[in-house]
Amino acid sequence: MTRRHRSAGGRLGGMRIIVDTDPGVDDALALFNLAASPEAEIVAIGTVHGNVPAPQATANTLRLLELLGLTHIPVAGGAQRPLAQPLMTAESVHGDDGLGGFAGPEPVTRPTNESAAEQIVRLARANPGELTLLALGPLTNVALALQLEPELPKLLERIVVMGGALNAPGNITSYAEANFWHDPEAADHVLGAGFPDLTVVGLDVTMEAHADDRWLARLAALNNPIAAYATSIVGFYAAFYESFLGKPGFVPHDSLAVAIMLDPDLATYREERFAIELTGRHTRGQLVADLRYLAPGSPFDRDIAKDRTPAKYAVTVDTERFLDWMIDTLTVAEP
Repeated sequence: MTRRHRSAGGRLGGMRIIVDTDPGVDDALALFNLAASPEAEIVAIGTVHGNVPAPQATANTLRLLELLGLTHIPVAGGAQRPLAQPLMTAESVHGDDGLGGFAGPEPVTRPTNESAAEQIVRLARANPGELTLLALGPLTNVALALQLEPELPKLLERIVVMGGALNAPGNITSYAEANFWHDPEAADHVLGAGFPDLTVVGLDVTMEAHADDRWLARLAALNNPIAAYATSIVGFYAAFYESFLGKPGFVPHDSLAVAIMLDPDLATYREERFAIELTGRHTRGQLVADLRYLAPGSPFDRDIAKDRTPAKYAVTVDTERFLDWMIDTLTVAEP
């Protein structure tokens, strides 16, 4: 699934990525997949509240990078609470430590002295048009970065977001996906910020990319330390999903966002102007778009927000190719 990438300046080479994340079992798997992808360079990582409180997310990220032997990658601690609602986390899904009970000892390395939002802004200003932002958790850090630098959409080459449920049920409420529900105001701010190349990978495709018990057996058969650690941490997560879905296996949400970022042809998309429901009693956090098929010349306005830049939302995915790619990257993952 190797994809050569040309930067805005014409340079042909690896995709340079800032990761924003809240590890979380599926975030950990996504980092393993990304680190083993030769076409990708992780420039920096920022952490955010979400699956676990932000300090735990920071510690987990440092642990994972130590396991991968990538301690040169700077890690900036980020937002510890949403913009406008109380903090809520998801230890019932990911375990008390966020890594299925297998986080291990405290990390030796330490985060940087700047915030995740400041790190995004500094790197974007220093590398205009060259960096991709991969957001795997609530979008609080990205919203804060936009407040620090309103021109951020012009400075990043691309942004890929894991979040939302357009034509699928939510996974934390009937309508809302977890990342957007954990900070709806931040998600709406990012969707309305005018990023010219924004891809949203939501539950419409991630729930279809279910890794079943046969896939788990393939993972367990791999003979390297990273795959062994992945097998350990995924057990708690898979048990939750089996109770949730009634079938063995789990959903690798964040790994799919990585795969689609590296190979956009893995999915198909619809392009719409999106917003987040902020005031609905039962629908807060829901990703919304005007999906009516109105005839040309209709007096009704199809757009939910005419001032918003359209974004791409993944609607189908080649699940078999994706799951094989996950195994392939975990096969070659090295500490």
